[in-house]
Amino acid sequence: MNAAVVQRPSVKAVFASKPSAKRTSVRSAVRAAATEVKRVDVPLELEEIGLPMNTFNPKKPFTGKIKSVERIVGPNATGETCHIIIETNGDIPFVEGQSYGVIPPGTKVNSKGKEVPHGTRLYSIASTRYGDSFDGQTASLCVRRATYWCPELGKEDPAKKGICSNFLCDATPGTEITMTGPTGKVLLLPEDPNAVVIMVATGTGIAPFRTFWRRMFMENVPNYKFTGLAWLFMGVANSDAKLYDDEIQSIAATYPDQFRIDYALSREQTNKSGGKMYIQDKVEEYADEIFDLMKNGAHMYFCGLKGMMPGILEMLERVATEKGLNWSEFYEGLKHNNQVHVEVY
Repeated sequence: MNAAVVQRPSVKAVFASKPSAKRTSVRSAVRAAATEVKRVDVPLELEEIGLPMNTFNPKKPFTGKIKSVERIVGPNATGETCHIIIETNGDIPFVEGQSYGVIPPGTKVNSKGKEVPHGTRLYSIASTRYGDSFDGQTASLCVRRATYWCPELGKEDPAKKGICSNFLCDATPGTEITMTGPTGKVLLLPEDPNAVVIMVATGTGIAPFRTFWRRMFMENVPNYKFTGLAWLFMGVANSDAKLYDDEIQSIAATYPDQFRIDYALSREQTNKSGGKMYIQDKVEEYADEIFDLMKNGAHMYFCGLKGMMPGILEMLERVATEKGLNWSEFYEGLKHNNQVHVEVY
């Protein structure tokens, strides 16, 4: 018998810990309203693709077509985030946790005064290898429109907006998109289908984790039957900024013993000190459970803006010290065992 299964804290202890009666009733109501998730059959030949890496590059790019662009945040979200589905016909295959490069149209003048194409922007892929339609013919991106508020102008300065994100968010069906990749092997899922997978995301850092939960709970893949625990911590400003929440709540309702979601809503919730609830504060609420899981082989993934990591690492070090652990040795051990996976931008 797998020792990790024996030693790890029970599902009940981890997934039913700490929420107040009020939180529990709210969560139950949401789950009752959620749609039950049913697994979908997929073309299993895509299980044989190995780990594709840089199949296409800037000198030999891939041309896809935009299938749809959908705003996926509410009116009171801080900024605009879009879910973008790209028609690939399965010709630029990838696995969960990888990224695509996108080269926006147009040119720029480089430091030498020469007109050159725009550089490649990397985006974590937000669908599994089978795509949102489960047929392997599309791939999806989760893109936040980058804008710049100019204090001197008192409004957004279009000259300083993000070239690639605005191209993608403004794209219409049929628009051609120049792509590279796939690339990345930091955020790959553990091979063990019984693994504990803790996911910590801010903003569009949710993208690779959407590929995880769809593979774990939404696809019928005979050689990958997930029997472990998946715990998602998601940090956004407010409820309108939640991403893919309908999908998340449906999975939580269908698989309550295997999937859990905890939000950090910085403009709506307060931490134990009365300040804004940031992602590290929400993770700290469950520090005992998380440290127990990590000691017993759990994998912890981080994806989002690079500014998220200092606060998280400081919190983990403080908690470790309170537990009498040597944080440096403990963290190095986790990295040595490939239990910590970080991709920030």
